[in-house]
Amino acid sequence: MSSLLQGVNLYLIGKMGVGKTTVGRLLAKELGYGFVDTDDVIAQATGKSINQIFAESGEAAFRQVESDVLAQVCAFTKLTIATGGGIILRRENWGYLHHGLIVWLDAPVELIYSRLAEDSTRPLLQDPDPKGKLRSLLEERIPLYSQADLRIPVGEGDTPEDIAKRVLEGIPSVLKKPVSH
Repeated sequence: MSSLLQGVNLYLIGKMGVGKTTVGRLLAKELGYGFVDTDDVIAQATGKSINQIFAESGEAAFRQVESDVLAQVCAFTKLTIATGGGIILRRENWGYLHHGLIVWLDAPVELIYSRLAEDSTRPLLQDPDPKGKLRSLLEERIPLYSQADLRIPVGEGDTPEDIAKRVLEGIPSVLKKPVSH
């Protein structure tokens, strides 16, 4: 499989809590790739948690740092990259994402909500109606997520291993076939 990819990066996009980091680590191991979580890189680079950046500087400042990190990461090859749920909001980020293969992990709102209900580290869910917030974020982002090369539905009983397997099975169908002469 990794010979088929020829070192092309895999970018995992999708809503918060869908499993991009967990599935990304499995895919990286399977492909012999490195693994990067853009949120982790942002936290290391700034010395602050994502929550702190949102609280102190706002979402726009966070999104700028996120774009800067993505620009640096896309210069490398043989990486599986778990991105933040909102990375797809900035047009410039798509320029970076399109250097690789974009995989959308798509889970229903109810599943995401049940996974994140106890998670206080998600700044966008600090809302009186977190489920409603999640639903409106999703509605706003679906047209963007759907620009991915590969969409992988994620359901209630799916293990990270199941999802990683489906990603690997789906990759050959979206790779551009070499032109034979």
